[in-house]
Amino acid sequence: MENVRYTSKRLAQIVGATEKQVVSALGRKDGFGMADLPVLREKLKRTPEPFPHRIQLFLNFKGGTGKTSLSTSYAYRLAERGYRVLMIDLDSQGHATKCLGQEGSSFTRTLHEVLIRKVPIEEVTVPTGMPNLSLVPANLAMSTIDLALMPLAGREFRLRNALQGAVARYDFIVLDAPPSFGLLNLNALMAATDLVIPVLADFLSYDGLRLLFETIQGLEQDLSHQLENIFIVVNAFNQTFKIAREALGALREHYADYLLDTVVRQCTKFAQASSEGCPIFGFDADSKGATDLEAVQQEILGRVRAAAAAAGVAGA
Repeated sequence: MENVRYTSKRLAQIVGATEKQVVSALGRKDGFGMADLPVLREKLKRTPEPFPHRIQLFLNFKGGTGKTSLSTSYAYRLAERGYRVLMIDLDSQGHATKCLGQEGSSFTRTLHEVLIRKVPIEEVTVPTGMPNLSLVPANLAMSTIDLALMPLAGREFRLRNALQGAVARYDFIVLDAPPSFGLLNLNALMAATDLVIPVLADFLSYDGLRLLFETIQGLEQDLSHQLENIFIVVNAFNQTFKIAREALGALREHYADYLLDTVVRQCTKFAQASSEGCPIFGFDADSKGATDLEAVQQEILGRVRAAAAAAGVAGA
């Protein structure tokens, strides 16, 4: 991500200023990087709107939905907005770690040490290059975590307990989970306030959704945990495919309460950005993928804020 560069126009869009104000505040017309964002915000006094602390989990038991590309870019965009963000990679493949420009194999400690050995989470947190965006990396050491959790007391609550001290330090904690069901993902569901479910506009997505909603219902009944918000976002949507249009219609009929109005259109820039170890907003902020994900984030934040306000939560 160290190669991310901003134009004065893009910085102006991010902080809600004019290009002239950006150039005047930073003292130059080009060559801007991620480190310039907090400097610009400080000089222009452009702080983000207060927001209730969130732990947002990106999860689908079905693989191949583009979940990691969405979650890492989502977290990056929150940091661009000026929020303090912690990204936690829960997948032993370390794809979220790679999408944020880090190599998982270079780290000796991951969430495994936090959950199994009760190492404070700040001790395994690393910077990403984007100010305000920190990362708990993942690698193959995470592959045995379900087995390691099995005999432990309070095994379902280890992540929630580990995050208690971190919540106050971050505005958002974003979790990227592997496409599987196990104790690690159960921990993630128990820790989350909001669940974001990326799906493809195909009928195979229904199996993953059905299993996930059955699991959520079980959490409510057996462990007395209720997610505050659930959002389904259609990813890689291609309007030209009849089957995609039909699947979207079916999702709107059966999951109307959870389905976002915004869809993320099919966009090759996501794959290109991931191969460069860069979120879509740092790779090509003008791409249709970035434009759609921006709208998704706005819709999610708007719904969360409205729900929090209705519940009388401070900061909403």
